[in-house]
Amino acid sequence: MKFSREDEVLLGQIVEVPIEDDSVDEAVGIDEYSISSYGADFDVEGILRRFRRGDIEIPEYQRKNVWTKTQESKFVESLLLGLPVPGIFLYREDDTRKLTVIDGQQRIRTLDKFCIDPSDSRDSLRLSGLETRFKDVIYKELNSEDRRKIDDSIIHATIIRQEKPEGDSSSKYSIFERLNTGGTRLSSQEVRSAIFQGAFCDMLNQLNENDSWRRLFGMPHKRKRDEELILRFFALFYEADKYFRPMARFLNNFMQKHQNISAQNQESMVGLFESTVSTIHNRIGVRAFKPQIAVNAAVMDAIMVGVARRLQNGEIKGSLIAKHDELLNNAEFIDSFSGGTSDTDKVIKRLKLGIDMFKDAK
Repeated sequence: MKFSREDEVLLGQIVEVPIEDDSVDEAVGIDEYSISSYGADFDVEGILRRFRRGDIEIPEYQRKNVWTKTQESKFVESLLLGLPVPGIFLYREDDTRKLTVIDGQQRIRTLDKFCIDPSDSRDSLRLSGLETRFKDVIYKELNSEDRRKIDDSIIHATIIRQEKPEGDSSSKYSIFERLNTGGTRLSSQEVRSAIFQGAFCDMLNQLNENDSWRRLFGMPHKRKRDEELILRFFALFYEADKYFRPMARFLNNFMQKHQNISAQNQESMVGLFESTVSTIHNRIGVRAFKPQIAVNAAVMDAIMVGVARRLQNGEIKGSLIAKHDELLNNAEFIDSFSGGTSDTDKVIKRLKLGIDMFKDAK
């Protein structure tokens, strides 16, 4: 992807500037749940057998490799020394009966990296940073007694299933968010990517690489805020009439609802997004979502939805700069993105102003 000099200057500024969006600090808000849970003791060999055949699934998301090699080694060493280790949390999926890891993915990944069958050609994790006799060894170098000791080591699992509310699995979000509080807290979109895996999540990841979008947003965001804004566009475009605060929960519901989106609906969404960001980039430019320097999520809401609505009636061939500037100088619009941006009345107001501003664009 090649950037113009203007793009490069703006992207260089954006890297160090936070996205303006006061909805990200809101409490998500949760229902009261009826949760059933039970404990199960798995030996390491049993966990890995289930994991490797796909009966236990680990969510794929950006921050999957968090532990250092020393942390991995100390975890394995604890099992070899017979020390207790923390348990894991698994979520039982109603439709597939598979188990999704809510907490404990680093432990499972580490065991998968270390416990490599001697006949396997893969490289095993070599333990490092230890002061015991297990320093610098790999699995196949263990004597048969130590190998059996780790294979037979018990990992306690708490297996969870949501009974109520029926028809959703929203408790996964709340449980995952609360358990994953150590170190750097996961962003809302990282949590969504972890628990709402599927075609829709893959589509967001794909669209996040779109050239026009990258020029409008800036450099890829390490915490998936750019993907969250794409999700936000779809949610407000299709279901603004159902919007409720907090924004984070509204987005959770939309992403869960469309988790396994059909190929036909996915094609429609991809076309909508690509035509919208291409038009905005070509007809307004890279400053479209930046009242000052940073991307403003509330401004993006209005411009993206407004232009997308207009494109339903055909291509826009002329410049949109004058309409864009008029919108950003409108007193009502300024108020709608100047605090309390996720309030229902402000969300609806700015979407209406954006739609009205661009509806007659030629």
